[in-house]
Amino acid sequence: MDSTILIIAVGAMVAGFVQGLSGFAFGLVAMSFWVWTIDPMVAAALVVFGSLLGQVLAVFSVRRGFKLERLLPFVLGGLIGIPIGVFILPLLNANMFKLFLGVFLAIWCPTMLLIPRMPPVKFGGRAADGVIGVMGGIMGGIGGFSGVIPTLWCNLRRLDKDEQRSVIQNFNLSMQVVTLAIYIFSGIVTRKMLPMFGIVAPAMLIPTLLGTRLYLGISEATFRKIVLSLLTLSGFALLVSSIPKLLA
Repeated sequence: MDSTILIIAVGAMVAGFVQGLSGFAFGLVAMSFWVWTIDPMVAAALVVFGSLLGQVLAVFSVRRGFKLERLLPFVLGGLIGIPIGVFILPLLNANMFKLFLGVFLAIWCPTMLLIPRMPPVKFGGRAADGVIGVMGGIMGGIGGFSGVIPTLWCNLRRLDKDEQRSVIQNFNLSMQVVTLAIYIFSGIVTRKMLPMFGIVAPAMLIPTLLGTRLYLGISEATFRKIVLSLLTLSGFALLVSSIPKLLA
């Protein structure tokens, strides 16, 4: 089997399982595999496609905690942010972006794990949620990272497990639909990528469903630790992938 095909498949399997379990992080996990062998523009398109497919699967498996009034500010903000991210994508130094994102995740997420009694953030209300949605939309347009900042924000808000999962899951679903449509109409997605999409889809199907089944049986505290630990590991993976290329 061609090594690139194997890396795409394995990345999709692991990322699908993690997304099924946590409701996000497909892009962060998949990129830690794909960044070594796949062009950044192609990887960004694959991440958006895989994340969208995973969210569609998860929506039918996990439906608890949905509150439209909680979700709406994130989605409206995200719709503003996506075109900005898509515009930035061709101009961006991908390695610098991964370096800054990796440093942020590698410092902040362990801090939240080590201080479990950190008081919840209550300021800003729906307006703050909308700003966070804009930031998520920008990162989604750049490469399918739409869930990172909203996930951290929901943790800081101390939303319960099901409400947080519902916000992130449905926010990501909305963002990936719009982002993929823009990628297609702007020519970022090409016919040459379709065979890669055909690898990602079947590879992630069963792992995603397994992840959603596991989610249903875990506690609030365990879910929070899983989410923050995944973000921390993703941060270190981004650092490992970006620093050698910046120093080369």
